[in-house]
Amino acid sequence: QVQLVESGGGLVQAGGSLRLSCAASGRTLSGYAIGWFRQAPGKEREFVAAITWSGGRTDYTDSVKGRFTISRDNAKNTLYLQMNSLKPEDTAVYYCAASRFVLPRGASLYGDWGQGTQVTVSS
Repeated sequence: QVQLVESGGGLVQAGGSLRLSCAASGRTLSGYAIGWFRQAPGKEREFVAAITWSGGRTDYTDSVKGRFTISRDNAKNTLYLQMNSLKPEDTAVYYCAASRFVLPRGASLYGDWGQGTQVTVSS
């Protein structure tokens, strides 16, 4: 079991940047992939990006490639999502989650979830 707490969300104008953080505790993250998902009202939870904790391999959904960067600080057990060139369509609640599978994109393959942090991008 991994406990995850997101932070860093807020209100930003289109074209701006935010960095989300996800602090993990409870056990080592070795062997896990940690991902970011987002969910807008009335829409399904959408995969954003994921990273393998040990090897640092990454995966991004097409809509954020070139704008978002996922990373982790192993010593701090913290995951980050650097979001640049934000667009109004990026507005959503962002969640981090942990999976024992290798860079899965399906939410059902993630067993541990944070509480979410709201990101709102104004035009």
